[in-house]
Amino acid sequence: MANKRKIIQGITTFVYNFNLKGFFTGEIYTGKLKNACVPGLNCYSCPGAAGSCPIGALQSILGNYKYQFSFYIFGFLMLIGTILGRFVCGYLCPFGLFQELLYKIKSKKFKIKRVFVYTKYFILAIFVIALPLFHTNVIGLGDPAFCKYICPAGTIEAGIPLVLLNKPLQGIVGWLFGWKLFILIVFIIGSVFSFRPFCKLICPLGAIYSLFNKVSVFRYAFDEAKCINCNKCVETCKMDVIPHLNVNDIECIRCGECIEVCPTNALTQIVVLGDGKKNEEIN
Repeated sequence: MANKRKIIQGITTFVYNFNLKGFFTGEIYTGKLKNACVPGLNCYSCPGAAGSCPIGALQSILGNYKYQFSFYIFGFLMLIGTILGRFVCGYLCPFGLFQELLYKIKSKKFKIKRVFVYTKYFILAIFVIALPLFHTNVIGLGDPAFCKYICPAGTIEAGIPLVLLNKPLQGIVGWLFGWKLFILIVFIIGSVFSFRPFCKLICPLGAIYSLFNKVSVFRYAFDEAKCINCNKCVETCKMDVIPHLNVNDIECIRCGECIEVCPTNALTQIVVLGDGKKNEEIN
């Protein structure tokens, strides 16, 4: 399961960023595909990016209700959330893959206390919604506060490549780039010692998709009658979920590792169709 998931994550990263010539020219692709969003967090300004980041797009248009694109963004997020929930985090997010690879580095590992995972909802409310909504420019576009001041994915995917590939930019980078670089370094170091700290603490996209985890079409099921209370699912879960108590917890990224270690098949992947009465188990 883990190797299969890594392959899917790798393919997803390539599909999101197939404009490979951008990594050599330092130019951002601005073709028609940029009108569409990808499901995961992937910076619009990455030289290889062929699509838009839903969080970046949401911030840019939130300050002006006249833009129909805003309705597309809300609809897109609701559609993906309703179908997949945080499956996107586990399989379709390049920065999630980046953190997981760093976590493989041998070191002492630490868990993040559950209470701190709610900070991402604060980030979502303030930096993705409130600031772009109330702080707009002269043409009514919201200030992309999260992308501008926080997002480490944008720094490694766009900021660093663009600065390295464009000499004019090297002469004008200032404190903001240094601040973003500092945040990136913090999360790089943190990812070595703790599993996906950005996803747990900061990611507003994960916060949005988590709201759909319990109602998404693709979800997990738990058969209490089959459970022998061995706690293997709890010991395996790196997102610190207790599957047998809350099988579709808001922190579950659908990695499937709990299902893989369950000796009695008490945990399963299902697709809930129609009114929810027709459940199809996924083998």
